[in-house]
Amino acid sequence: MSKMLNDQTYLDWPFLNADHKKLALDLDAWCTENLTDISHDRDKADETCRMLVQKLGQAGWLRYAVPKAYGGAHDKLDVRSLCLIRETLARHDGLADFAFAMQGLGSGTLSLFGNEDQKQAYLTAVGRGEKIAAFALSEPHAGSDVAALSTSFREEGDELILNGCKTWISNGGIADYYTVFARAEGTSGSRGISAILVDATAPGLTIAEKIEVTAPHPLAKLDFKDCRVPKSAIIGETGRGFKYAMATLDVFRTTVGAASMGFAKRAMDEAAKRATSRQIFGAPMTNLQIIQSKLGDMALNIDASALLIYRAAWTKDCVADRVTREAAMAKLYATEAAQKIIDDAIQIFGGQGVVFGETVERLYREIRSLRIYEGASEVQKIIIAGQALIPYTLEK
Repeated sequence: MSKMLNDQTYLDWPFLNADHKKLALDLDAWCTENLTDISHDRDKADETCRMLVQKLGQAGWLRYAVPKAYGGAHDKLDVRSLCLIRETLARHDGLADFAFAMQGLGSGTLSLFGNEDQKQAYLTAVGRGEKIAAFALSEPHAGSDVAALSTSFREEGDELILNGCKTWISNGGIADYYTVFARAEGTSGSRGISAILVDATAPGLTIAEKIEVTAPHPLAKLDFKDCRVPKSAIIGETGRGFKYAMATLDVFRTTVGAASMGFAKRAMDEAAKRATSRQIFGAPMTNLQIIQSKLGDMALNIDASALLIYRAAWTKDCVADRVTREAAMAKLYATEAAQKIIDDAIQIFGGQGVVFGETVERLYREIRSLRIYEGASEVQKIIIAGQALIPYTLEK
């Protein structure tokens, strides 16, 4: 990988402090040394992801995915650090970002709401890269509409018995444990849902299908058939799983925007180098006003994304417990902007841009799913509108 041009002036913005700047610079240097030969072979995605989790753990970067009491870097999850890490990793390698992100998301509900025994049993190992975590929320008929999930559980003595299925589960098949959201039998709506820790070895849990998507990541469908776990596996209070899931997404949704921005920065870097080095009509491609316009839009949208992302992250870290509006805005804008930036980068590359394995082609496959997972763009618009209408509703 050739050296990337990386605008680091945003590290001096008031949303970030000196420790954040050092983190971003140190990680960037580490990535340059350690992420130069990552395999993107679809058949080796599981193996590569396991290796990256171990590598990130050994280097100490996964410490930012768990609280300090369990080997973490901060007393509580610091969203600005999570965003800086995801942005930097994504700029260097998409699968490295995925490996880091799933450690945080998969253990996030536990970090926020778990009891001491649960945290001791899982979080220290997650922060070291010794246990791989996964977040199991989506179902075939319950993606954006979480309250419609049908995976259920019942109590039987000292155990919980789970039945149902989960799909599109990142780290499915390689995770050591899953944070599973299921409803008590006989309930409906959001109030019956609980969050449950399920070890990958739990009897009755099987990997029903490995799912291949455009960018090769570990993804699977899980089946629960009389899957038995101890009652102590419930995270927090019974029946509060929906609120726990939303609070977890409140933390990590902003980081999806940060990863998107990392992809966008890499795409702009590739496009700018291509445009300055390629001659067209007897002059550098950058002499064309249409190319200047595309690059100008890229720079504008990257900065706008960064402002929304680090506004949301700072608000979560320093001001408010919930940042539903800010996180939705950051994710929506940054993911949609990154899709357009990467598409324009491919256009600048011309035919070479759609050659399989070309950096911009890989980025095109990487970015698409980020506009869907952790709340599709359309859902973010509904959330933002709902938040914007609150003052008007209260007036009535």
